[in-house]
Amino acid sequence: MATPGAASAELVIGWCIFGLLLLAILAFCWIYVRKYQSRRESEVVSTITAIFSLAIALITSALLPVDIFLVSYMKNQNGTFKDWANANVSRQIEDTVLYGYYTLYSVILFCVFFWIPFVYFYYEEKDDDDTSKCTQIKTALKYTLGFVVICALLLLVGAFVPLNVPNNKNSTEWEKVKFLFEELGSSHGLAALSFSISSLTLIGMLAAITYTAYGMSALPLNLIKGTRSAAYERLENTEDIEEVEQHIQTIKSKSKDGRPLPARDKRALKQFEERLRTLKKRERHLEFIENSWWTKFCGALRPLKIIWGIFFILVALLFVISLFLSNLDKALHSAGIDSGFIIFGANLSNPLNMLLPLLQTVFPLDYILITIIIMYFIFTSMAGIRNIGIWFFWIRLYKIRRGRTRPQALLFLCMILLLIVLHTSYMIYSLAPQYVMYGSQNYLMETNITSDNHKGNSTLSVPKRCDADAPEDQCTVTRTYLFLHKFWFFSAAYYFGNWAFLGVFLIGLIVSCCKGKKSVIEGVDEDSDISDDEPSVYSV
Repeated sequence: MATPGAASAELVIGWCIFGLLLLAILAFCWIYVRKYQSRRESEVVSTITAIFSLAIALITSALLPVDIFLVSYMKNQNGTFKDWANANVSRQIEDTVLYGYYTLYSVILFCVFFWIPFVYFYYEEKDDDDTSKCTQIKTALKYTLGFVVICALLLLVGAFVPLNVPNNKNSTEWEKVKFLFEELGSSHGLAALSFSISSLTLIGMLAAITYTAYGMSALPLNLIKGTRSAAYERLENTEDIEEVEQHIQTIKSKSKDGRPLPARDKRALKQFEERLRTLKKRERHLEFIENSWWTKFCGALRPLKIIWGIFFILVALLFVISLFLSNLDKALHSAGIDSGFIIFGANLSNPLNMLLPLLQTVFPLDYILITIIIMYFIFTSMAGIRNIGIWFFWIRLYKIRRGRTRPQALLFLCMILLLIVLHTSYMIYSLAPQYVMYGSQNYLMETNITSDNHKGNSTLSVPKRCDADAPEDQCTVTRTYLFLHKFWFFSAAYYFGNWAFLGVFLIGLIVSCCKGKKSVIEGVDEDSDISDDEPSVYSV
């Protein structure tokens, strides 16, 4: 039996591991942002903002398995609380996690509604050389004020939307107002923050449907298919150069006798000359890629990429099948839209819901699986954003390209990832609701048994997995769940969003299968601002 000192030591070790994870997250964010940001347009403030925002997104996603681990760690497998896990210690642990969510979610609100918009508009104003620093700051603050007003409105609406209603229908207006303030005070702002976060999560759901669903199919298939051969592309490019040069010579030959070219031939000549410059630019980059040692190294890793691609597609299928069965279970057995399609437990088993209880028997395999799914969700979101780009309806705003991404695009990328991460917790809950609520907790349930030796019945306490029917003092609900289901209408929207997610995934899978291999220097044809002294950014 573990002593309080040993338990405290284990918790310290756990927090140390979490600290190392934070350092690894910061290192990854720095490498990722530096890898994609433009070499010519890099700017210190936007770079730091992008790294910080991306780190907050990853840290927030890492808090879910930590939350599940802590509520599970307080109990033994036989359903009893550990000696050190008394009521005060349990409350301290719950409060610590809750304050962690308060802090991270508040930082996300700050980033989404103030800091990222401010830096974005500040950098937009910086493009004008005649603008002073003071004017840039004033203009950026003026545009950012609109986001701050939206945030304030969300907090106010969330704070004053009563989760309960007064029992007395004959209450006066003053009593109703007083009731609202009592509700606000009793929740300590939890409802206000939860409503704001849920509103952002709704936007994150739309981003996940757009980017993550496509990225889950595009990333594995791109790894499996690979890119085209640089040598073969050079051969095709050389043939194109010769063809374009012939067209140019044919048009120029019409003016050898001194006659001016017709307007149509002039336009055609200009187009061919522009095309020739692009092809020669491609030739220089293809030559560099073909002779690069990095290309040869990536070629040696080709079998490993195929293995990773197969692994990722298997994880995607596990995710999609589990999400489909979970949504089907809600459609058949939940109380309907008025309850937000909330369902406790699982009437239809899905692969993930069956796999997690099996992995719980071997610590810490279940936490590793949850972490893998969360990280996979984030990385496929990144892949989806890279492949699709950043759009406003039908207008493409920015592209995400290695070594060529503008600072504004990086800020958009990090904001989208922040919103998607908020939706990740609900996606995991949809896949394994009981696990996200209680982790691996058991509680003691008294069962009546009949003994042959003694007349009458006796009771026997047997451990049972925590569920919605468990006594409140026997099972501790994760803090994540408190933020997920404060408002039923958000849960209903997430339910329909899951169906849309599955549909977009299937469409993305078909599109990814039909598309051919990517060019080894994809994007050179489209981006006319690529300088010839940056060929290394195209290596893969």
